[in-house]
Amino acid sequence: MAALMLGQQVRQFSTSVARPVAKLMKPPIQVYGVEGRYATALFSAASKQKKLDQVEQELGSVSTMIKDPKLSSVVTNPHIKRSLKLKIFGDALAKAKLSPITINFINVLAENGRLPLTGNVITAFEKMMSAHRGEVICSVTTAQPLDAVNLAELKVALNGFLQKGETIKLETKSDPSILGGMIVSIGDKYVDMSTKTKIKKLTKLIRET
Repeated sequence: MAALMLGQQVRQFSTSVARPVAKLMKPPIQVYGVEGRYATALFSAASKQKKLDQVEQELGSVSTMIKDPKLSSVVTNPHIKRSLKLKIFGDALAKAKLSPITINFINVLAENGRLPLTGNVITAFEKMMSAHRGEVICSVTTAQPLDAVNLAELKVALNGFLQKGETIKLETKSDPSILGGMIVSIGDKYVDMSTKTKIKKLTKLIRET
């Protein structure tokens, strides 16, 4: 029942800001979960109005807002009434002079008690926009930060995974706990070549023999 109501709510949002009523315009990738459904509705509505880039930029402003300690404490507090949250957040949005489509979207989240999910929805929307631009999100974790030479070699290797028209959107992270090697996540592919994992596999093999 909850899933059915959510589906009705996001479809209502999408069609309420773009007339005549039409089917949801599917994003280039599907993001699952509640945040994925809301992000899909927003992508559809923004696409119909040809405002995808504008909405993405405005969501960046919203993301900055919700990181403010004062506003965040209101948004995440379950004891504060939705109507008050909506007013406080609405005042902040009005000052930022955001477009009606973005404001309507935040209002839907507030009315449905989903404001705490705003950050997750924005992240889901960003993933859709990256795919829309032909960007392939890639995350690489190494024990130590990569120097310029190794980073350049890595980019060349990663480009081999791309299809025509795609570009890499690379994020590098360092995590000493993996000891060495690297962990690569590109698109829907995940490769763990860390020393830590190799040691675990070796330890397991020794114990089983």
